Amino acid sequence: MEDKLYKLFDECVSELNKIGINLENNKVGNIDIKLSKRSTKRYGCCKQEEPDKNYKIIEKRGYRRIIKYEKFNKHHIEISNWVMQLNDEIIKNTIMHEIIHCFPYCNNHGTNFKKYATYINEKLGYNITRTGNVKEDYEKSNIEFKSKELEYKYKIICTKCGQEIYRKRFNSKLIKRYRCGKCGGKLELV
Repeated sequence: MEDKLYKLFDECVSELNKIGINLENNKVGNIDIKLSKRSTKRYGCCKQEEPDKNYKIIEKRGYRRIIKYEKFNKHHIEISNWVMQLNDEIIKNTIMHEIIHCFPYCNNHGTNFKKYATYINEKLGYNITRTGNVKEDYEKSNIEFKSKELEYKYKIICTKCGQEIYRKRFNSKLIKRYRCGKCGGKLELV
């Protein structure tokens, strides 16, 4: 399974080189990729090390000062084990999403991340989004999706797009402070 991951990662890197995004220069830093043994909910993650001191930002929040770095020299991408049973297209989409997090100023899903995602989607035909839809991805891969409704006590629905979110524990702050990740709609407990 790891051989497949490395092969797909190399394909993603070569596709990026074709559209003018070179990962082998010093602007991005070193990237290594591996399978995550623990993660069962997320598709993947990108962990950074060795911040570049030239990209240091000090943010003021009240009396506190928060130091942030916008560029790192080492990146560790982890792809969840369950993602590897899906289509190669979905796996490459996940890998590309995590590679974007390696670019300077793309540590989060902010405007720079969205610019890169839009550019790659247009040039290479990917469908990189901030969040994934597990049910749709299982259907695209012709794998039966086993709903986790029975394991969870609480069901939360977006009033705008109808997306369903399941929780074992309920926190009232979830509905008051947060919005739907897809459309920004209001959340409601069912």
